[in-house]
Parts: sequence; C-alpha cells; structure tokens
Amino acid sequence: MSSLSYDLTLAGLSVGGAAALTGIGLIVTYRATGVLNFAHGATAMVCAYVLRQLTVDWHWPLAPAAAVTLLLVAPGIGLLLDRAVFRPLAVLGGDPAQTLVASIGVFVLLAGGAALVWGPGARDDAPTLLSADPWAPLGAAVALAAAVGAVTRWTRFGRELRAVVDDRSLAVLFGIDAGRVAAAGWAFGSFTAGLTGVLLAPSVRLDPYGMPLLVMEVMAVAVAARMRSLPTAVAVALVLGVAQSQLTRLHPSGPREQLIQTAGANLFVIALLAAALVLPGIGSKDALPRTASARVPAPPGAWTVAALLFLIPLGFAGRDLTTSVQVPALAVILLSLVVVTGRGGQISLGQAAYAGLGALFTALLTAGRFPGLPELPHLPALAVAVLLVAPLGLLTGRPAISRHGLALALVTFAFGVGVSRFVFAQPYATAGLTLDRPAGFVSDRAYYTLELALLAGALLLVTALRRGRTGRALAALRDHEAGAAAAGAAVGTLKLTAFVTGAALAALGGGMLAMGRQAFDPAAFDPVRGLLWFAAVLVLGSDSLLGALAAAALLVGLDAGTRGGMAAAVIGVLAVLIGRFPGGPFEALRKAADRLHRDGGPRLTPRGEAAHEALRPARRTPPAGRRPQLRPEGTRGRPGAQRRKPSGGAEAAARPHRDGEHADIPAVPPPRRGDGARTGGDGALTAHHITLAYGDHTALDDVTLTVPPGRITALTGENGAGKSTLFHCLAGTLRPDEGRVTLHGRDITGLPAHARTRAGTARTFQQPAVFSSLTITENIQVAADHSPRGTHGTTHQALRLLDLTRHRTSPAADLPTGVLRRTELARALASTPHTLLLDEPAAGLDTAEVAALATLLRTLAADGMAVLVVEHDLAWLAGLADTVHVMRAGRVVASGPAGTLLNAREPRRPHDGTAR
Repeated sequence: MSSLSYDLTLAGLSVGGAAALTGIGLIVTYRATGVLNFAHGATAMVCAYVLRQLTVDWHWPLAPAAAVTLLLVAPGIGLLLDRAVFRPLAVLGGDPAQTLVASIGVFVLLAGGAALVWGPGARDDAPTLLSADPWAPLGAAVALAAAVGAVTRWTRFGRELRAVVDDRSLAVLFGIDAGRVAAAGWAFGSFTAGLTGVLLAPSVRLDPYGMPLLVMEVMAVAVAARMRSLPTAVAVALVLGVAQSQLTRLHPSGPREQLIQTAGANLFVIALLAAALVLPGIGSKDALPRTASARVPAPPGAWTVAALLFLIPLGFAGRDLTTSVQVPALAVILLSLVVVTGRGGQISLGQAAYAGLGALFTALLTAGRFPGLPELPHLPALAVAVLLVAPLGLLTGRPAISRHGLALALVTFAFGVGVSRFVFAQPYATAGLTLDRPAGFVSDRAYYTLELALLAGALLLVTALRRGRTGRALAALRDHEAGAAAAGAAVGTLKLTAFVTGAALAALGGGMLAMGRQAFDPAAFDPVRGLLWFAAVLVLGSDSLLGALAAAALLVGLDAGTRGGMAAAVIGVLAVLIGRFPGGPFEALRKAADRLHRDGGPRLTPRGEAAHEALRPARRTPPAGRRPQLRPEGTRGRPGAQRRKPSGGAEAAARPHRDGEHADIPAVPPPRRGDGARTGGDGALTAHHITLAYGDHTALDDVTLTVPPGRITALTGENGAGKSTLFHCLAGTLRPDEGRVTLHGRDITGLPAHARTRAGTARTFQQPAVFSSLTITENIQVAADHSPRGTHGTTHQALRLLDLTRHRTSPAADLPTGVLRRTELARALASTPHTLLLDEPAAGLDTAEVAALATLLRTLAADGMAVLVVEHDLAWLAGLADTVHVMRAGRVVASGPAGTLLNAREPRRPHDGTAR
C-alpha cells in the first residue's frame, strides 16, 4: 500500500508540475499585459504538434527539434500575438472586453488551424522530451517560479514590470516602454505554454481540441493564486495534482463509486469552478464590447433574402437534407446568445452545456429513462426538456449578479466543462441512448419544415425580448449596469431573466439538433463548441437576429464537405479582429461606406453634375411653425463642445411653446411647500453616523448629513475627502460598515440602488451614464418604465423640460456631453423623484448650460424637491446652494449657509495684489 501511495504521489507531482507551468505562464502574461490568455492551451497544443512534426514526420533529432520548438516557435507565437492582436487593442484603449474576445478568437483560430493542418484525429506518437518521472516538470516549474521572482524583485525589468502592473499609463509617462514589457510577458507565457504542451503530449492523446481544453482546465491554479502569486500557484498545482492522483485509490461500492471516480479525474475542473465562485473576481470591469452606436438596422430586403435562403433546401436539395437540418437547430442555440450576450451584455461561455442538457433530457424522456417521468412522445418530450433546463439557467445567472468580466467568463466556462465531464461523459447517463424524429416528421424535408416553424417561434420570442419595456431594460443593462439600476431597473432580475431565457432557447436548439442527427452525441456539445459559438455570435453581430442566422449557416456550411476546422479558423480570424469592429460586420460595412462616400469614392463628371442638378427636385420649404432640425456646427460627437446659444434647461422650460403651453415638471410632482416639504425630519434623506473603511483606510468616519426637501444641499471638499463615498452610500451603490440611511423615517440602508430609485430618489453620475445604443427618448423611457408613478407622458414632459425634443430620436452615442448631461437629468426626473442626487452635474458643460442647470435646480427645489449636489466649483455653489457641507479626511468639518461658509473659505490675497 505504501508503494502504491508513493507511486500515486509521484504521478500526482508530475501532473502538478505541468499544471504549475501553466499557472506560471498565465500569471506572468496577465501581470505584464492585463490579458487572461484563454489561448494558452491552444499554444501548448500547437507547440506539441510542431515538435511531433519535426521529430516524427521530418525525422529531426529530438534535441534540436525541442530547441527550435521551445526557443523559437513558442516565443514567436507570443510575440506574434502581441504585435498583431493585443498591442493594437491596447493602442485602441485596452478594453478588457475586447481582449477577452480576442483571446478566445486566438484559441478558436489555433484549434481550427491545427485541425486543418494536422487533421482532427488524435495522435498517440508524440515524442517524450524528458523522462517519465515527475522531477523534470516539477523542477522546471520551481526553477521558473524562482527565476521570475528574482527577476521581478531585483532587476530593472522587474521594477518596470511592477510599474506597468500598478499603472500602465503612469508608467509610460515616466518613460517605461510598456510595449516591451508586454512583449516579454507574451514571449515568456508562450514559452511556458509550449513547455507544458511538449511535456503533456506523451501522456495524453494529442488532438486539436482535447489538449487545449485540458490545459484550460488547469487554469484553476492561476485563478486560485488570484493571478498574482507564483508560489501560491505552484503549491495549489502540486496539491491538486497529488490529491487527484490519490483519489484514484478510492473504490466505494454503490452509486457513489461513479461520482467519486469522476470527481477524482476532474479535480482541476472542480477547483476552477470553486475558485471562480468563491474568490474575489479578477477583472471586475464589463465583460463585452459595447456597441459604438445604436443598433444598425438590417439592410432593406435582408429578411426576405434570409427567408429565401432558408427555404431553398426544401426545393433544391432532394430528399437528403442531413447537413441542412443542422442549420435551424444551431440558429436557435445561437439566438440564446443573442438574448444573454447581445441584448443582456452578459458573457456566457457555457451555452453548449444547456444545449447538450436539452438534447440529453429529450432523449431520456422519449426513452422513458428520466427519473420520475413517464415515456413521452418526441415533441412533448422536447417541450418538457426545455422546461426542465430553463431553471438551470440560474446556475450561471445567479453568479452573474455579483460577477463581471473575466470572473463571469471563468464561472460560465467552468460550468460548461463541469457539465461535459460530470454528465455528458458518464455512461450511466448516455449509454444506449437513441433518439428518433417526431411521428410525421421522419423524412429530412418534413423535419426541416418543423425546424423552420420552431425557428420562427424562437425569432418571435427574441424579437419580443428586444423590444418594449424588457428590451429597453436589457439594453440599458448591457450599456451601463449602474445606470440601469439608477433608472430603477432590477439588475439582478434582468440578468436571471436573460440567463433563464437563454438556457431555454439553447435547450430547444439542442433537442432539435439531436433529433435531426437521430442520436445524442456528447461531442457536439463539448466546451470548445461553446467557445466557438460565442465567438461566432460576437463577430457577426451579437445583438443581431440576422447575425445569429448567418453564423449558424456559416458554421455548418464551412465544415460540410471540407476538412474539419475550417469554420473554427474563419471565426477565429474574425474574432481576432473584434477590436476593429465591435458592433459586427454590418456596422463595419456601414462605416466603410460612410468613409468611402466622405473621402471620395466614385464622382460625377462636370456634365453629370449639371444633369444631376437639373433633375434634382426643388427643396421643400418647412411647414409653418416648424424649424429645420439642424445641429449646432462643430458640436457633433465632441464631448464638452462649446455652443453659441444656451441649450435650454429651465430657461427653455420657461419659454412658451408654440402650442401656447408651458413645459411642466414630470407627472406626480414632489411634495409641495404647503405639504410640509420644508420641515425636514421625516421627509428628509439622512445619513446617520456613517462609517466605511477600505482595508486600513477609513473613507467615512461617523458622518451625519441631512438632505431636506425644498432646499439645495451641497457637498464639497478636496479629492479623497470622502464625498463620492458618502454619495454612493446615499444612492445605494455602497453599504456602510456602520450607521444607517433613512428616507421619510424609513431605514433604507439595505435597499439596493434600483429599490431606492423606486422609493423616490434619483441620481446622476460623475461621468454621464447614458445608454449609448438607445435613443434619447428610450434612455428616458427606461426610468419611466420602472417608476411606480411614471407614465408614457412622463417621458415627453422630461424631454420638453430639458429641451431635448429635437434630439428625441438621436442615438445617445452621437451627441455631445452637454446633451448627454441633460439626458441623464431628464431620465432622473422621469422616475418622478422627491429626492435628487447629482454627482458633479456641471462637469463638461459650457457657461450657458451651467447657468441653465442652476435655474432648473432652483426651480425644482422651490417646488419641494430635495436636491444634493456634489461639486468642486465653489463659485457656482455660492450662488446655488442653501447649505454647504465641507468634507475632509472622511468627516464633515464645516456646515452652514452657502454664502457665509464659502466666503469665509476664500483665501486672502497677498499684499502685492497677486493671486495666491
């Protein structure tokens, strides 16, 4: 027994050493570049194939082949990725969303390219670089970790690396070549990937998809080390490797045997899921590229063309539609990503798991093998399978409430891998399963017709979700999550809705796909498929129904009749270029056409110009009472552009409209003076003894502050004084460690931001929190939708009050900062609040706009609204606020009337008359 334990420990150390190498490479790359390299495993696979090509096919000696592979090919791949893919993204802004999608694209591209070059089959003749004992990979991991630690701590390059990790932009200002640091990180990370690949290849079957997925599973060690600590990564890798090896000794009797054996073989998958769920998330920023403008409408006739293309197989493909029947089913699966990713803005790398569960449950129900349910006909079985899988969307939807960016990507990926390993790969669940087509739809043509009907129903469902109240709320969630919550949208409920709906659609498509193939094939739903589907939807337009249809046709068509991997290679290339056109190819084509038209393009000859002018119809004069809607010259798309005339605000509201009516404050106004609005007390928003600390730093120290109705209260102070922290505690985006917040005497300390908005508070943001893919009217309507007192007329009143009527149909992404500020304020007023919280509302406005804003705020306060303004401009506050609170070091150090307090704080002038 002791000999067996020793042998298992050695085997575990060998696995742990390889996992440690992966962790070291991932951590160094992440620390040098900020990119979580999902393509690490694909790089390992390519290097293993290259070494095999050199030694087995070209008969090179092992030593020079290994040197070329590890010292030239592997670092060369890293440098190529840095120069061609990730450095351009960094120059364009370094959006972590785009780098995530690009790294997935590189994974798909390398896997597909390897399948094209070396074939999709597995190889078991990879050369052995080092002896089979564990000391080689273990020694390599420890030596590399020690070397990286020494370089980081004691060399100039290490100091530069730490500076880039802490603040890349600041490091560049101090003369550090961040590009050189990133290139070194990519080269070293690819070297460790190549070393991992050539060490693992002899012990596992070498194939284009299996090895990359295996290496990605051991990403758990880097996540457990929070992408920072190399010793932690090495220790976790060794512990998991030994534990996984020792678990193979357990052979309990009964039903637990299969579960324990499966867990022992997939301990790294369990660790990855646990680390992603339990540990603080890495990369807390948004997960997906945001559309740069409103959704590009489909070209005229595009739907007609799409319908004809999907109907063509019925008339021209004969009786055999084996390939064509896969397209509608896959399109339904991809529509699930349109809901979750395209509209809801949530990353989901595990949709293949839901599709596979739908297929598996359908097969089990038709065979009468689903526990607790009788045997069902095929179509009812498909419907029941969808109903059973839909609630499982909570498994990824629930973590999405508190996870963003890379952390959510890891959770959904780990979920997909876990389902594949623990369900699809288990004989007790899938052995002997057969699946036929529904009665009356056995032939390919009849079944294809049924699929088209189900696809049409799915399209109608997704269209309904993308329109109206729910569609606006999901788009708001995608564009600006905090802004959606501030508008009153229940962010958590929206995320759960998106994931549950996405799981149901994926299950429907998976069941359709399995019935079309007349078998349940676990390989059709492996996690790599999920990555490929995600990348395909992203590059062809994540919020586009036509994009999902085109992606399905592309994925099926490219792999039909060609060598496997063509679809993955093409989608990979497009995903690598995602930073160039985040809105999809439709937006890219529109921008290219606009640029061509603007920069030249085909031009008419002078005679042609004369003929064109002669044939041009006379310009129509605008109807009486309506002026042409012209944008002020020079303001389009330039934040903070100066405007020649005041933009409106309260002054526009005071002017009589052409119909003789005056703009009014939105319906259900706040409390009036006569209603005791100025009495304070129970009618006020109050912070009671608020204390909040970030580690050892106390941001708020026993702060008490009241925002009374009918008055403008200002909060000012130097940077770092705690103003924003207190503001967030009042708005509900932060919860204090001690103290409480009350509204009308009710304790609202535990209420989230959207619940406080519905209770009557509204807020704006320091940076305008608009929903760029929606129009100005839709931005404001989001708040009216979720206000208990809002109506459709509330939106129009807010538009008139803030002089936004002429911009009502304009996409928010195309407007200057002044208009966006007014849009955000109009959205806040559309929720019909009695308390208004404004975070530096005058930032980016010109003089006329600032004056109009002050007039509007005085009008609102005079009507009984409680207004809190956080602002640095003391001169503006002196003429605006009734009471000013000055903060310093987390405490309110002075309070009083604006004029008295701010005049007392003005610095004395020196005797020589110069300003101090």
